[in-house]
Amino acid sequence: MFRVNSTSRRAVAVLAAGALALSLAACSGGGGGANSDPNTVVWSTWGTPEELTRYEEFNDEFMKRHPDITVKLQPVASYSDYHSKMLAQLSSNTAPDVFYIGDDKLGQFVSSNRLMPLTDLMNSSASDTKPDDFFPSLFGAAEVDGEIYAAPNDVNSDALWYDKVALAAAGITEDPATLAAEGQWTTAKFLEMNDKLAEAGLTGTMFWNYWATHYGWISSQGGEAYNDAGDFVGNTDKTTVEAVDTLGNYFQDKKFVVADTLPEGAGADSVFVTHKSGFFAQGRYTIGTLKSAGVEADYDIVDWPTPDGVAAPTGVAASYLAINGKTKAKDAAFTFWTEFLSADGQKFRLTGGGNAVPSIKGADEVVLEDNYPAHAQTFLDMRDVGFANYPTEAAVPALSTDISDLFLGLYEGKSTAQDTLDEVAALVESKTGK
Repeated sequence: MFRVNSTSRRAVAVLAAGALALSLAACSGGGGGANSDPNTVVWSTWGTPEELTRYEEFNDEFMKRHPDITVKLQPVASYSDYHSKMLAQLSSNTAPDVFYIGDDKLGQFVSSNRLMPLTDLMNSSASDTKPDDFFPSLFGAAEVDGEIYAAPNDVNSDALWYDKVALAAAGITEDPATLAAEGQWTTAKFLEMNDKLAEAGLTGTMFWNYWATHYGWISSQGGEAYNDAGDFVGNTDKTTVEAVDTLGNYFQDKKFVVADTLPEGAGADSVFVTHKSGFFAQGRYTIGTLKSAGVEADYDIVDWPTPDGVAAPTGVAASYLAINGKTKAKDAAFTFWTEFLSADGQKFRLTGGGNAVPSIKGADEVVLEDNYPAHAQTFLDMRDVGFANYPTEAAVPALSTDISDLFLGLYEGKSTAQDTLDEVAALVESKTGK
């Protein structure tokens, strides 16, 4: 799991939307995947070299347990190319048997009617991954009318990583995680720390501009973006408007920074490891960045602040694993799918400084290994109460990206909170009818 900047997301959305159109226009009959061997599973994902190495190790272990099944990994180097390629392959009946899907693209894959329904298989005796084994709020757009079409392979809660050195340089003596444990990690305290960091010539907090940032902030402040019926209501909710106004003001005052827009050579990771920012909203993958820089002892994590200091739900980034509905290797593909997602499978993939948090019960020990960061339990606590991207957005190609662009206008001072939320409401209605 890694964060993709908004430019890459925009390029992906345009490509994937075109590929989806081809997919929906294609003939639905005949053919299967690229693989015609019922005992061979071809699967695909994106990933760093380190991630791909771990996946190949999983393949080797899987084939030792199942000598009658051959597993082949077909990686796609770039996330920005990945989803358009998968959709085009589904259209031409050449897609792999099993494949990853990003949370911002999930809905369009489900609506393509090319994914295998999984609920009955998950409840069968062949399954190591029952639906109840997963945290239900993480299925998001993968579940439609009670049918599951994909499951989260792992997740990342965007915790607030904080730099003790930067905080001290700004004269801040209170520890955020300690305040959180005492029920005193309030929005007022967080904003006060950002004010002091700015006064010291440092960046307050860096955020990536994507759905989990604006909706995580709204939720943590007691607001509501979408109601239970999937309608966008943020523009008519007073608490939401006030929360977004505060968010916009802190970006406009440069106390909050959009990580996506930082210049090449002085990106967010560089700013953070050189003690120039107090906070950075990121997932568990940040461990690798800090250890590579040799500064991990200076950092810890805390959940997002709330008005009353009581922890609240925030967005949880996820990627999902699906099975090609036309696979010729249904039994072998499901065996691979369920073992990959199982508690043992996630422990295998995420142990040893892995870059994500398990999406299934029974694998939490990998997050607490090495006792790093000191408050690593926060990742798990945030996952347990967090939420995946709203199905209303995830079902429409590029909608989340377009909404993030509207919020960027707010952050750059080109729009007000109310106008931004009104524009989001109008966009959602025009794209979804809601």
